[in-house]
This record gives sequence, C-alpha cells and structure tokens, in this order.
Amino acid sequence: MKLVIAIIQPHRLDVVRDALLATGTEGMTVSEVRGYGRQKGHKEVYRGAEYTIAFIPKLKLEVAVPDERLDAVVEAIRGAAHTGKIGDGKIFVTNVDAALRVRTGERDNDAL
Repeated sequence: MKLVIAIIQPHRLDVVRDALLATGTEGMTVSEVRGYGRQKGHKEVYRGAEYTIAFIPKLKLEVAVPDERLDAVVEAIRGAAHTGKIGDGKIFVTNVDAALRVRTGERDNDAL
C-alpha cells in the first residue's frame, strides 16, 4: 500500500476529486495548508499599505491506495491539478505498512 500526498491549488479540488473518483478511489482526506516555494508569495495592498503574503493557501490531499493502482492515482491527480503555471503543487508517495478500518476490523487493502 502507498500513501499519496498531494499539495494542490484550492480551486482545483473538485476537478481532482472527480479524477480520483474515475480511478475508483473512494476516499481522501483534505486539509487546508499554507506553503512557501517557488511561487514566492505575492504583494497585496490593504488600506494603502503594501505588504507581502509569503505563505500561499493550498490544499493537502492524502489518499491511501493499493500498489497496483498507484500509477493511475498519481497520474489522475497530476492531470487534474495541472494548470501549467507556477504553484501547481507537488505529489509525494510514501509506503504504508498497515491499515485498519476501525468499524469492521478489516486490515490492509481491505481497509482501503
């Protein structure tokens, strides 16, 4: 099993969710996060004063998938999150040693 962690732009969430549903992925966790990278923030003006917003709002998606569906899920996220502009995000993949569904006691791939 793998855990796919994706940092994406907030306005791409619905497109990414639909792409994941098309791969048969039934669940994901979404968190609102702020990040700093190549985008380097932006400047805003508030009441005449200019200031820099260094940390940009993003969404962090976490999806646990069986090994055989990993490539399809990563490609679905990449394709749906892609705009071609700086700040599209990143995808990370890590190993998952075990999974347990609390309600039923199912383990590993059955728990996904």
